[in-house]
Amino acid sequence: VQLVESGGGSVQAGGSLRLTCKASGQMSSDYCMAWFRRTSTKEREGVAATYIRGDMIYYSDSVKDRFTISHDNVGNIIYLQMNSLKPEDTATYYCAVKAGYCGPQWSQPSRIKYWGQGTQVTVS
Repeated sequence: VQLVESGGGSVQAGGSLRLTCKASGQMSSDYCMAWFRRTSTKEREGVAATYIRGDMIYYSDSVKDRFTISHDNVGNIIYLQMNSLKPEDTATYYCAVKAGYCGPQWSQPSRIKYWGQGTQVTVS
């Protein structure tokens, strides 16, 4: 399975960006897709997750009401709409796949089966 992120870049505080992740390869029909981020001083942090076969969506408290995760009808593309960006949102953002439901442990990196290479978001 390959995950390819795009859409990162530099933006001023208060601005918006939309990240896209395209998944390819053999995937089961039951999985959770998520976005994580990492900075030079902080380990990977779960940002948002969506269960491909349902409406369950999860957000970290730090991005709730500012970020929106969504997926296409096929389920192999997810998006992260990021609004009202803050300098503390600066990080490398990673797309991730967890088998099965997202569940309350969706934000634990140890539960992730596949990772993308990451895309840089810089907010100044």
